[in-house]
Order: sequence, then structure tokens, then C-alpha cells
Amino acid sequence: MAGAVTGAGVAVTAVFKAACPDCRASFELAAGALRLAIGASDRTTFYSFTCPDCGSAVRKPAGERIVELLTGGGVRTLRLHITA
Repeated sequence: MAGAVTGAGVAVTAVFKAACPDCRASFELAAGALRLAIGASDRTTFYSFTCPDCGSAVRKPAGERIVELLTGGGVRTLRLHITA
């Protein structure tokens, strides 16, 4: 995954490398194409996107480092809360 890049005081959109487990395509996605959900545990923290090649909905686990990269790169984040 790549992070946000700035040059000459102009922010450049972050681009992230990703792959589809269904069609096995590799591609780059802008931050706006990804969603990050942060839950109470590792099992409920994940990122998701739609494969631009086959259209599959992809969901992958997100460890601490991936969460840092995605949030730093401007990916929209949803915090999941447990209700009693």
C-alpha cells in the first residue's frame, strides 16, 4: 500500500495497491474507492473495496499498520460500536 504524497505544496491523491482474491487481478485504487471499518477486535477491523476488473465485493482484514496507512491516506473510516 502506498501513502499520500505531497509535492510543491500540492496534495496528491493517495493511491493504494490492492488485489482481488476472486479474479486475482492486481490494481491501484484511490483512497475514495476504499472503506475502512474499525471494530472492537482484529476480527471486526477490515477494509473493503469493489474489484474494478470483476466487480466482486472484497473485504480484507486490517491490522494496525494497514489502519495507519489507510487513515493517513484519507480513506473514509467507520468506527463500529457494540450496543448492549
